[in-house]
Amino acid sequence: MNAVTPIPILQPQPHSGSRVVLRSSRPLGWQGFGAELVNVSAGLHRIPAFKFHRVGVHVGAPVKALCLCNERRYSRIQAHGDADVIPAGLDGQWSDDAACTIFSVWISEAFAQRTVEQLSLKSSDAQLRPQFQLRDPRFQYLAWALRAELEADEASDPLYAESLCTAMVVRLIGGAPTLDNKRRTLAPKTAARVIEFIETNLDQRLTLSELAALAELSVPHFKVLFRETLGMPVHQYVVQRRVERARTLLLQGKLNASQIALDTGFAHQSHMAHWMGRILGVTPRELIRSSANAGNIVELDSSHSRRIATSR
Repeated sequence: MNAVTPIPILQPQPHSGSRVVLRSSRPLGWQGFGAELVNVSAGLHRIPAFKFHRVGVHVGAPVKALCLCNERRYSRIQAHGDADVIPAGLDGQWSDDAACTIFSVWISEAFAQRTVEQLSLKSSDAQLRPQFQLRDPRFQYLAWALRAELEADEASDPLYAESLCTAMVVRLIGGAPTLDNKRRTLAPKTAARVIEFIETNLDQRLTLSELAALAELSVPHFKVLFRETLGMPVHQYVVQRRVERARTLLLQGKLNASQIALDTGFAHQSHMAHWMGRILGVTPRELIRSSANAGNIVELDSSHSRRIATSR
């Protein structure tokens, strides 16, 4: 975290700023965390203490900001990507000298605490603490990836957003998992059990927590071992299997595209079309048309799928 200069505490001033929410994660089905993209006017903003942790990432041109939190006041130039971390239970206020945009992430105490417990860290050593003007390239990468999910016309599976938020918490508490004395891949029986569960429940909302519990691992370690075992992240594997299942059902021709989308775990038909286009390179309509000529039926390009996984 970059150094900031404390200045004498002043008496709280009347609230004068306004906030306009541009995008919200409310419709996306994220659980235990959420995000908003917010336009913030110049002026003073007072935020009460909440029961969840808050992270605000500055978007766009620099602004001069004054911030009061935990009875200390700070002054700095807030640049693109700078993050402020406000733990649950702390109120505060800030003042910007110009309008700006903030990518705001909230994380429930239960979500953060579960991550701490799964990393086998002592709670006293793994607290989210107030931080201002945090400049961490890895954390920025995670934040921008989550923002991309928020702004996407067709969002990925909630598993992806959950994975990003888990990694954000790990980064903030400084408890990245290590596999020095642990298995580096899933045991064959464990991998088979997880894969069978995914196959049986493709039409359901899958979460990292339930998959990790099935493997009897913490979420952070499960994510690492799954990728080492299957060659791609959990969310990418699940999306790929949904696309493969949808492809099979479309070529069978017994159900309409809308029903197939629901039966394979996509939110709706256009959501399925988005991912089929991204992974197979064709739309459902083009796939069905290609079935008239068996030689033109599109096969899943696993190397293309891996490129998508590593680029996310």
